[in-house]
Amino acid sequence: MVVSSASISKALSSSSSTLKALRRIHALVISLGLERSSDFFSGKLIDKYSHLKDPRSSLSVFKRVSPAENVYLWNSIIRALSHNGLFSEALEFYGKLREANVSPDRYTFPPVVKACAGVFDKEMGDSVYNQIIELGFESDLYVGNAVVDMYSRMGFLCRAREVFDEMPVRDLVSWNSLISGFSSHGYHEEAVELYRELRRSSWIAPDSFTVTSVLYAFGNLLAVKEGEGLHGFVMKSGVSSVVVVNNGLLSMYLKLRRVTDARRVFDEMVVRDSVSYNTMICGCFNLDMYEESVRLFLENLDQFKADILTVSSILRACGHLRDLSLAKYVHEYMMRGGFSVGATVGNILIDVYAKCGDVIAARDVFKGMECKDTVSWNSLISGYIQSGDLLEGVKLFKMMMMMEGQADHVTYLMLLSVSTRLSDLKFGRGLHCNVTKSGFYSDVSVSNALIDMYAKCGEEGDSLQIFNSMETRDTVTWNMVISACVRSGDFATGLQVTTQMRNSGVVPDMATFLVTLPMCASLAAKRLGKEIHCCLLRFGYESELRIGNALIEMYSKCGDVIAARDVFKGMECKDTVSWNSLISGYIQSGDLLEGVKLFKMMMMMEGQADHVTYLMLLSVSTRLSDLKFGRGLHCNVTKSGFYSDVSVSNALIDMYAKCGEEGDSLQIFNSMETRDTVTWNMVISACVRSGDFATGLQVTTQMRNSGVVPDMATFLVTLPMCASLAAKRLGKEIHCCLLRFGYESELRIGNALIEMYSKCGCLKSFLKVFEHMSRRDVVTWTGMIYAYGMYGEGEKALAAFVDMEKEAGVVPDNVAFIAIIYACSHSGLVEEGLACFEKMKTRYKIEPAMEHYACVVDLLSRSQKISKAEEFIQAMPVKPDASIWASLLRACRTSGDMETAERVCKKIVELNPDDPGYSILASNAYAALRKWDKVSLIRKSLKDKERKKNPGYSWIEVSKKVYLFRAGDVSAPQFEAIHESLEMLYSLMAKEGYVPDPREVSQNLEEEEEKRRLVCGHSERLAIAFGLLNTEPGTPLQVMKNLRVCGDCHEVTKLISKIVGREILVRDANRFHLFKDGACSCNDRW
Repeated sequence: MVVSSASISKALSSSSSTLKALRRIHALVISLGLERSSDFFSGKLIDKYSHLKDPRSSLSVFKRVSPAENVYLWNSIIRALSHNGLFSEALEFYGKLREANVSPDRYTFPPVVKACAGVFDKEMGDSVYNQIIELGFESDLYVGNAVVDMYSRMGFLCRAREVFDEMPVRDLVSWNSLISGFSSHGYHEEAVELYRELRRSSWIAPDSFTVTSVLYAFGNLLAVKEGEGLHGFVMKSGVSSVVVVNNGLLSMYLKLRRVTDARRVFDEMVVRDSVSYNTMICGCFNLDMYEESVRLFLENLDQFKADILTVSSILRACGHLRDLSLAKYVHEYMMRGGFSVGATVGNILIDVYAKCGDVIAARDVFKGMECKDTVSWNSLISGYIQSGDLLEGVKLFKMMMMMEGQADHVTYLMLLSVSTRLSDLKFGRGLHCNVTKSGFYSDVSVSNALIDMYAKCGEEGDSLQIFNSMETRDTVTWNMVISACVRSGDFATGLQVTTQMRNSGVVPDMATFLVTLPMCASLAAKRLGKEIHCCLLRFGYESELRIGNALIEMYSKCGDVIAARDVFKGMECKDTVSWNSLISGYIQSGDLLEGVKLFKMMMMMEGQADHVTYLMLLSVSTRLSDLKFGRGLHCNVTKSGFYSDVSVSNALIDMYAKCGEEGDSLQIFNSMETRDTVTWNMVISACVRSGDFATGLQVTTQMRNSGVVPDMATFLVTLPMCASLAAKRLGKEIHCCLLRFGYESELRIGNALIEMYSKCGCLKSFLKVFEHMSRRDVVTWTGMIYAYGMYGEGEKALAAFVDMEKEAGVVPDNVAFIAIIYACSHSGLVEEGLACFEKMKTRYKIEPAMEHYACVVDLLSRSQKISKAEEFIQAMPVKPDASIWASLLRACRTSGDMETAERVCKKIVELNPDDPGYSILASNAYAALRKWDKVSLIRKSLKDKERKKNPGYSWIEVSKKVYLFRAGDVSAPQFEAIHESLEMLYSLMAKEGYVPDPREVSQNLEEEEEKRRLVCGHSERLAIAFGLLNTEPGTPLQVMKNLRVCGDCHEVTKLISKIVGREILVRDANRFHLFKDGACSCNDRW
């Protein structure tokens, strides 16, 4: 077959040639000698190799033909190199062309200026453009377009515009180059203006490239109307089927957050390329539509090849969705697809695995990375912190620093937060040192984190020091330092910093107001609060819900509940916190009923009460003693599901207990699935309040056995219970327990121990506690004085009172004087007691209360100075109440002054006829006077009014068990044996001259034997007899009684101590009586 040059020319001109076919044609050209002899064939070969992406073969052809001064071949090789991205080589050949003195033509410069843009060499570009001007090619459209494109690509847009404006003729390429340059470099408004200029002044119609650039600009400008208008133009102009245009529409709509429109464009696209899918997936991700982006990715995996940006977006979406299995699938997809896991993708994988909770996988990725940067370390450290393994995060940071890794501000922000969470001040100070050395101290966010760390570690001074040393501060800085002051309670400095912030011109944000308003509330700084209120109105924060709530709280705590209500009324949106804040304001102001009214309004308006609401209203119910309202709240709590909230159940226990419904308190306690220490404390306190000490002891034992950790309140409620019960053994166990928990140094605990041991009859123990106390207050000394008084140790009580007066900083109060006069009364120290009373009035300027007058009356009466006591009462500057006359009446009965007793009885009945205690006292006195009609009248009145006498009972602890006895109780343990024992003792006492005192019988009985039976059945006698039966001979007995011991029992116990040869310690409602050898320590002053 004959091959002609024409057929070769035709073959070279064909666009369907492959590289293999081209090489065969090239071989024919060489064999025919056409390569060297014909510039046409050489140029065609250079161009053809270039188009087939084989610039090296183009270069080989060029070198073989030695073009000399043939500009056509020089243009071909420069164009080939530039077209294939070999810009430096293209510029090198352009230089050789100039050296060879070959004159460039209009076809030389477009690939040369393209190469200048490719290597981003403006100086070279300017030089080439100057050559263009020298040679007169600047007016050439082809050359001008290339220059405009060069400057546009490099971002020298003003220069590009100058060249564009100087062009005598422009085509669409000219416009597209300039519009694209402005749009791609972020000058979207200028790009849009150019587009409008094109439409106004040119006959040239925009093409798909123009539209794509402008769509990109409209998307970034969020120009919805203009974007929709351009979409309409696309539909009319016939470019709607062009993939690149549709991709531009997708990008624009997604940037405009018009997902539905973007989806419609996507669904209507006949042809989609990888850019279409990538744009849609990445766009959904950027709009936080993580599930949608993942769905699009998974549904279309076989339709396109994801790029690195898409894969990165999908991985991040997995992190946001916390979908570990999907993250692993995408990771495998990357491995199969040949994606290289460089630093950027590796960092994303570490971050995603960490967010998904698989820190091991994150660490594996980290280990497999050849090149790690600071972000890599930060991502893994963040992973450990997110997983809660703070110490491993710290360990990794230290490893990073050892391996000469460069920590950045993100590293320090993370580690400072770790230091804060661990309350590790030492580590925090180390980080502070690193921050200073590495130059990040000037980073405001890092300095802010340091302020926060020191503040939360309790070092407010260091926070302020950093604050004062900062050259630049932002609003967060000021907020944090004010918050630090509030947290530490240093409100004065907080106010100072707030004022400084306002004067410095810093623009406050919402957080500023949310930290300053509570500070004003804590300080009750209403004036500053009002100023802040005005300020937030100026900055437009008044409609913010949290701001409204903070204002209500501030005004409420400042006592201006009207202003709080005005804020509340002006709020468009209210939540539970809003209602709670205003209700709290009314409660704090003492207007409890208005608080209740507001709560009812809240419930009518379908407001949602929360646990805080119920805690407040239950406290109101308690303060009002409104059991009905409390039960209604209990019903609401149950319906709304807050019954399981421990704090609410605790409040219900407290409410029922303080309303006198101990049974309901116990019922709630027993029904609770979860209890905390407060629960146990409250139910024990409820038992103590109601006098149900047996249940109180039972609950205390149950608490100890359940492993609940007691707090100080536990000891402060159980120790007084032990004191009331004289439960010495349990009291000592509790003492050991509080030593174990480290509460022994607490002042209030020491005071409670003194009370407990003194009331349990352990004089040595309470003195030991007193001596070991490092700090004492007036309560301590009062407890000491009162204890001595109970034991009849008046002299020691007076000595203690003198020591208290000498103690630095301790000034006796009204209770201390009650204790010292009481002690003098029970020791017969009349003159000393009266001197103390006068000292209280003259030296300490304490106005006597009714209790003080009652003590003085008791002081005089116990020493048989009945007339002086009555004179004292008559001379009182205030009207005496029943308690004063009761003190005198008891003394009259003891001394046998029945005449005075009758007068006093009338006074008591007149003053307080409804009190069962005083009525019974008067009734007994009338019984002693044999005024049975009066006795009958008082008893009938009590019965009609359903008033009950407080029953007398006594108890004794034997073999670690407490036994309770009531008067005449035949069901008492070992009653028969007790009765026989007492009968035997009575017969022995009769020989000593004992005769039962009929005055102690308050009933009108004719038979002496019946009177004797009633007196002999008193509870303390039963307890003593039980103790004698169940303890070794000679063992001291200790008996407690809730009421005052009667005169007959007092005489009987003296005789029993003598007959059996034992010490018998009896604590009644007034004091301790130590019976020994037929005598009592009270010297018959009880």
